[in-house]
Amino acid sequence: MEFAELILTPKLDNVVLLAGGDQPPVAGTLCITGHHLILSTRKEDTQELWLLHQNIDFLERKPHVVNNQLQGGTLVLKCKDLRVIALEISASQDFLNVAQTIEQLITLDSVNLLYAFFYRPMFSILEDGYEMFRPEVEFSKLLASEEWRLSSVNRDFSVCSSYPAAVVVPRGITDEQIIASAGFRDGGRFPLISYRHENGAVMLRSAQPSPTSSGKRCRADEAILNSVLGKSRKGFIVDTWGVKGKATTETDQHYSQWKKATRSVGTFSHISQLLECFSRLVEACNDITCSPDKWLSRLENSNWLGHVLSALNTACVVAQCLDQDGSPVLVHGGKGLDTTLIVTSLVQIILNPDCRTVRGLQALIEREWVQAGFPFHTRHRQSCYTPSHVRAKTSGSSFVLFLDCVHQLHAQFTCSFEFSTNFLVMLFEHSYSSQFGTFLADSERERTQLGVTTKTTSLWSYLNRPEVLRNFLSPVYEPNPAVIWPSVAPISLVVWKELYLRWVVDQDQAQKLRNQIQSLVDEEKELRSKVVRLRKQLMDLYRDYQDLEKCGRGTDHCE
Repeated sequence: MEFAELILTPKLDNVVLLAGGDQPPVAGTLCITGHHLILSTRKEDTQELWLLHQNIDFLERKPHVVNNQLQGGTLVLKCKDLRVIALEISASQDFLNVAQTIEQLITLDSVNLLYAFFYRPMFSILEDGYEMFRPEVEFSKLLASEEWRLSSVNRDFSVCSSYPAAVVVPRGITDEQIIASAGFRDGGRFPLISYRHENGAVMLRSAQPSPTSSGKRCRADEAILNSVLGKSRKGFIVDTWGVKGKATTETDQHYSQWKKATRSVGTFSHISQLLECFSRLVEACNDITCSPDKWLSRLENSNWLGHVLSALNTACVVAQCLDQDGSPVLVHGGKGLDTTLIVTSLVQIILNPDCRTVRGLQALIEREWVQAGFPFHTRHRQSCYTPSHVRAKTSGSSFVLFLDCVHQLHAQFTCSFEFSTNFLVMLFEHSYSSQFGTFLADSERERTQLGVTTKTTSLWSYLNRPEVLRNFLSPVYEPNPAVIWPSVAPISLVVWKELYLRWVVDQDQAQKLRNQIQSLVDEEKELRSKVVRLRKQLMDLYRDYQDLEKCGRGTDHCE
């Protein structure tokens, strides 16, 4: 298929851009390519609009009708990065052509037609992001021990289509036992190591037992869990879903050493309902004209912060089992995606200081989301602006919920994070639309079939360049090796204004404050360096003084 076949009007003059907020209307030339919507004014003092079609969540037509005749209209582009952009087009046919063109381009569902496959970086790649966080690298310490091994049982993705080709498993567990356990679990997602705490306690993640396995026994699955008990006499199975009538769980009789607990991440029964909560949150944040009481009421009715609270609370429960009880934990819920990955990721940020660094968070997202088979393409195909009656039920906002939870941790322990919150905003944007291939497709199996690692560039390859990385570093970072236990009281939660309000509330003042903080930190560093230099000078002078004193006592000490 050629993109040109879908573009009815590739270029159109006198299009007016209404970006909202305090920004004045801008007239310019609209250009439509296979991947971008570009509006150029050809003026030095104005910024061009470059918008990926993949970023457009929903297109709303507002025709201008005068005396029953169409006189052009306004196209409202509601974007996945939460922007709302309007384009005014005066001619009727041009309005219809541009609308049809955009609608056709934003509904293309083939992953290999996305911009990441056509983008060619203009920078030198210092590190290949696709090779940085492979399982054999991330779990190298475990693999050097006698307890774990790297298995290629899933090399053709036949055991579990959503798991990676190489998996780390207990050394005493055979590939045949893994295959049997996969048949017992929903989607083949057998118990897989997620994290090993410094005290030796292990966190596993999996799907729930398959509905067809209800009441049946799987000795291989039991063997995998019991192999990580170690010196602990008990383990915990934490169910993050717990929807009545839809959950299947392990039987007490066959998992006698494992205590089960339900800690649901929210009250939704389907992942699409979480996206509806996100939609109501964004709708409330976009309405800055309503009274404070009404705004707070709408915020509460969205129940988004309620889900944030539930996720943090569940993560704290799991972290406590690992850190304070020293007991292994299996985390699952439904198919072992969404709520499961939110919890296992947050647990590691709470317990492991390395995950609070830039590279550590990248590694965490690779392990717990990308390699773990989170279906980014399916979940992010549509977002909060697509009306619920036309939105696919497979669309979701789990990754956004995770990032919001990290933001909450960041707000409570700002100095413990190497990165600033704009790093999280950047991850949010690239997870929905990007010139990079990191978040493409739904699994490693699909990325292998598409040739993502050879045909696209990794986001991590771009981010880890020094000149880019410095833009995301926190000026107040102080490495903190301790566990961070967040407050899960409702009053402790805050609205993520840098993300949800950035297009409707002027962020200039916040940027000025960030610049002032950076300036003060730079000044402090310079003063510290000056103190070090002065101390060295003082020590040199003191040594010279001592030498002179020796000379003054007699010629025997002087040459």
